[in-house]
Amino acid sequence: MAVGIADGEVKGGELVKRHRVSTRVWHWINAIAIFVMLMSGLTISNAHPHLYWGEYGANFDHAWFNPPHFPAWTTIPSNYNLALAREWHLAFAWILAFGLLFYLIASLITRHIQRDLTLTKAEIRPSHLWADIKDHARLRFPTGAAALRYNILQKLTYIGVIFILIPLLILTGLGLSPGFNAILPIPTLFGGRATVRSIHFICAGGIALFIVVHLLLVLLAGPYNEIRSMITGRYRIPSDPITPVGGTA
Repeated sequence: MAVGIADGEVKGGELVKRHRVSTRVWHWINAIAIFVMLMSGLTISNAHPHLYWGEYGANFDHAWFNPPHFPAWTTIPSNYNLALAREWHLAFAWILAFGLLFYLIASLITRHIQRDLTLTKAEIRPSHLWADIKDHARLRFPTGAAALRYNILQKLTYIGVIFILIPLLILTGLGLSPGFNAILPIPTLFGGRATVRSIHFICAGGIALFIVVHLLLVLLAGPYNEIRSMITGRYRIPSDPITPVGGTA
């Protein structure tokens, strides 16, 4: 729900305060960190584009997946430099990790998590979930006060990204660090270093998929209103129940 706004207090066309400063700052820091990590991660993947399960994996072992060779324009750095890619990857991994920590602390203080991400019994009913899926497929997004609340698909997505994908990405990333493994042997928790690398790659793929879907919905919903709400916090309430706007930022 928007900051300080209750149901019945807003009308279509009104400009309201939607996102708190902590949410907006974390969103953009997180976005930069994720993009740099994904692009530097592609350089690291190019060094050995094979994924395995178990303790070890090398050229002559059976790979369960062979990622393609990613072109230079998708990688950081654009030229092949594995050492520099790892430096970029690690530096922004710490930004991602501490950014998530501070965001969770701020969200607990402001009760953003309890207020906006808690699933209700009505929302988790299969009929409600299916209705929300059909509305999104038809590009019929919430209007009025409903546009200020996360719908069930948003809640499930954000819960999955914030509490599962990103923490697992960070944990498996630490598991790939020999220095950190001396403190906490994370690979043994997952069944081997090769498995940790595979899970890390899968989580990164999940994050990339989320970004693609998120950006697509922002474009469909009206990028000016959505992006403004994440920069200034101000959001104009959509009033037309047919126009595909609202409810994606």
